[in-house]
Amino acid sequence: MPVRSLNSSVLIWPNAREWAARQARLHPELVGLGYFGSYARGDWGVGSDLDLVAIVSTASTPFGEQALEWRMEDLPVPAENLIYTQDEWHRLLGADNPFLRRLATETIWLLARQDAPACA
Repeated sequence: MPVRSLNSSVLIWPNAREWAARQARLHPELVGLGYFGSYARGDWGVGSDLDLVAIVSTASTPFGEQALEWRMEDLPVPAENLIYTQDEWHRLLGADNPFLRRLATETIWLLARQDAPACA
């Protein structure tokens, strides 16, 4: 359940790790889940969305359609989830792309399964 900060009208996400654990139960292919952007930097405010990145072992749908399989309505703010397979993630980390470099360095990982390390 979202709560209000004592000195702000902005709703905050009170238990991110619990939400991530629920996602791991719903998506057994999930090996890493984190957030980046304004929430990771701590400069979010009214109107900010939650930017998520999920690393999965395998995907049965194309990149742009994978997020449709995730239920995001229990989050207190609008959210966008980028979902990559482990192979895609490792290929992207090697690319010379400013967004991907920022994503790799800024992401705060809520879940990183040790049996299939994907997040680094």
